[in-house]
Amino acid sequence: MHSIAQAPTSDRRGRKPGMSVLLRDRLLALPRVKKRLLQVGVDTALIWFSLWLAFFLRLDDPGAARPLSGHLWLFVAAPLLTLPLLAQAGLYRAVLRYLGPITLWRLAGALGAAAILLAAVVWFRGSGGPALVPRSIIPIHALLSLLFLGGIRLLARSWFQGAALPVPMRQPQDAPIPAPRPAHVAIYGAGIAGNLLLATLEKDRSRKVVAFLDDNPDLQGRTIGGVPVYDPARIGSLVDTLDLREVLLALPSVSRARRNVIIGRLALYPFTVRTVPGFRDLANGTLKVDNLREVDITDLLGREPVEPHVELLERCIRDQVVMVTGAGGSIGSELCRQILQNGPHTLILYEHCEYNLYSIQTELEENIRRAHLDVRVVPILNSVRDQQRLFDVMSAWNVDTVYHAAAYKHVPMVECNMAEGILNNVFGTLYSAQAALRAGVRNFVLISTDKAVRPTNTMGCTKRLAELILQALACEANPIPYGDQSGIALPNRTRYTMVRFGNVLGSSGSVVPLFRKQIQAGGPITVTHPEITRFFMTIPEAASLVIQAGSMGTGGDVFVLDMGEPVKIRELAEKMVLLSGLTLRTPEQPDGDIAIEYVGLRPGEKLYEELLIGNDVTATPHPMIMRASENRLSWEALKTVLDALAVAIADDNYPAMRELFARVVDGYRPESEMVDWIHLHHAAACTGP
Repeated sequence: MHSIAQAPTSDRRGRKPGMSVLLRDRLLALPRVKKRLLQVGVDTALIWFSLWLAFFLRLDDPGAARPLSGHLWLFVAAPLLTLPLLAQAGLYRAVLRYLGPITLWRLAGALGAAAILLAAVVWFRGSGGPALVPRSIIPIHALLSLLFLGGIRLLARSWFQGAALPVPMRQPQDAPIPAPRPAHVAIYGAGIAGNLLLATLEKDRSRKVVAFLDDNPDLQGRTIGGVPVYDPARIGSLVDTLDLREVLLALPSVSRARRNVIIGRLALYPFTVRTVPGFRDLANGTLKVDNLREVDITDLLGREPVEPHVELLERCIRDQVVMVTGAGGSIGSELCRQILQNGPHTLILYEHCEYNLYSIQTELEENIRRAHLDVRVVPILNSVRDQQRLFDVMSAWNVDTVYHAAAYKHVPMVECNMAEGILNNVFGTLYSAQAALRAGVRNFVLISTDKAVRPTNTMGCTKRLAELILQALACEANPIPYGDQSGIALPNRTRYTMVRFGNVLGSSGSVVPLFRKQIQAGGPITVTHPEITRFFMTIPEAASLVIQAGSMGTGGDVFVLDMGEPVKIRELAEKMVLLSGLTLRTPEQPDGDIAIEYVGLRPGEKLYEELLIGNDVTATPHPMIMRASENRLSWEALKTVLDALAVAIADDNYPAMRELFARVVDGYRPESEMVDWIHLHHAAACTGP
């Protein structure tokens, strides 16, 4: 981890650095001992100069201050008395780039004490003859020393900061009121972000910064803003000696892998870990105490970010009309945010929940006003089960690209409401795809799920059927739409693409919000099974990859996102407890704060998820996106399946729905009895008295 910003080697136009920059780089590269010797030498010279100038101003005779005039002893005594006091005050341990008012106050105190000692030496030595030392020389010398020694440090701070972010001077309060029992906190990271955080926390009466932690050995043992810098390896002893209650991570630019190691180390101790926002918030001066947030599990489960391919992001969006179904959902709303950043002409929000539609519309329009974007947002309140309205919207606005995110995703909920899940996920996708076909939409992207692979539940089956619909349509040059009795084929100008990935952190169906709520309530955390695993990805990362994958399709493609390694839900719950500053309650530790209870797998749930049905997968230009080749059904065969599903739903024939799934969906193996509410009600009525 590098917490000190390196000096730039060229300016923004690529010009070579000048002599000033080269000299600064050489000084920064000096060993710590040489840096301190240099400071001592400069301070000695300035002390001598201020003493000479004091004589000159007082006597108006530069010759009176010559050592040969009898004052050599005073020029020797002044640095001998002053330099040890400066060292005792920590002036030679302070990092000049992060010099703050606390250091300047300590400088003033040390120089004041030195002036008193020097005045005492002059008094004991006596006066008279050519070696006369006027009384006013000492205070004049002290003031000049403060001016020169303090000024040279402020100039050095400005020079060494170079192109780095400016460190705001923290103004001392005239009469600070100490907060009652402020919590002792440590800042991890003694670089620019850490110094900005220190300046911000001075106004926070509920916290007191007592330590910096930094892996850079050049900073360890020094002070920044009057706060000592420690080796993080000493954290165990510092918890007790400094009574640490919080550790604040000031590491906005550190790699995610390094961040995981640091957080894993801190999670072993009984304090809360919080973090600061990214460099964008630090640079624009919006860092506040309220910005500090607890380290989220997303900080641990995400991978190193991969730079998006801008051309792929813009290919289906820039200056085009884009429509998002399910625009107010977890994935849909993030898709809308990222689409807005890539310059569409018009963004159509298609959503059946009034509140969700209002929320995302309000947010996007505020973003448009703030960034002065020339984008029109059109909110449409309707369901994807209304095929005619879908066509009306797509044709009226000449939609170029549709991102189909509308779906029911909660596995147990869909398992208990099979018919509704099929109508929304299967027929809703069918109607959206056919409306795009009729309206001549160029690109249609389905957001799918890993639960479509060898599913054990209704939700997974519905998403696999949705994929089969798009795959079948993509193979037809002139398909006859399902339900069209005229028999008239339509020219297919739509490129259908599917993107399959696992769980997203923080979505409406994610366990993370549930675990956080259970921890806040004092527990217990409920986990279905100790060995259950899931793939995880952050919502912004998933949305970005969906957009890029959708741009690479040629027709009927199934793209699979690289989800990394699966995560045990039990371990996820344990980390969330520890990161909250709490302890786990176990048989070995019965006095812990939060217990984990195992409640058993829910209907339709399986221990692990997969992303591929077969092994036929090829790479794409993007390192995190793969193209899968899987079995398909013809459009005519699929229409027969859809007819049978429609009849089963109309007849409330739930066993027939399962039989159709088993016949069509590869690897479907239901692992529980049927739990659909209507089916159970009918079964109870048939067997009742």
